[in-house]
Amino acid sequence: MEIIKVKDKSFKRFIPEAEIQREVKRVAKEISRDLAGTNPLFISVLNGSFMFASDLIREITIPCEISFVKLSSYSGTSSTGKMKELVGLNVDITGRTVVIVEDIVDTGYTMQHMLEDLRERNPKDIKICTLLVKPDKLKVKLDIDYVAMRIPNDFIVGYGLDYDEQGRNYRDIYTVVND
Repeated sequence: MEIIKVKDKSFKRFIPEAEIQREVKRVAKEISRDLAGTNPLFISVLNGSFMFASDLIREITIPCEISFVKLSSYSGTSSTGKMKELVGLNVDITGRTVVIVEDIVDTGYTMQHMLEDLRERNPKDIKICTLLVKPDKLKVKLDIDYVAMRIPNDFIVGYGLDYDEQGRNYRDIYTVVND
């Protein structure tokens, strides 16, 4: 579908599924190469990263584990800047190589919060892997190890990303059409 409607907004196709899958495979190959011999723990940030994490983990070719956390800083289409941890990490990461799997990094505040929390748990190393990054919107300095795609500062839905909890189910990524 070229145009979709989610609640009160229209979105047009921005990144087709085939391009998403190509970039997921590329990133998985890089991670598998770089982290060989480490048995990394992937920490998927719910809800948005569930599709990306699922596709990514199936492409990883080294022994690994996965766990999930749920954080929230969004309300509707904008970041509130206030973090609330909804489901915490219940795995010991002491001495482990951890890979945070995120759907999108825009301001970077969510990632900064996660990094601070995870560092207190004494991992050996923390890597950041994101499907999307909005470089022009970053408010904090982050070293993002694995980026599938860099995008402009548009609001998007699909492939796990939502607008007010709707639109996650689309295989493609869509960008909002200015009304």
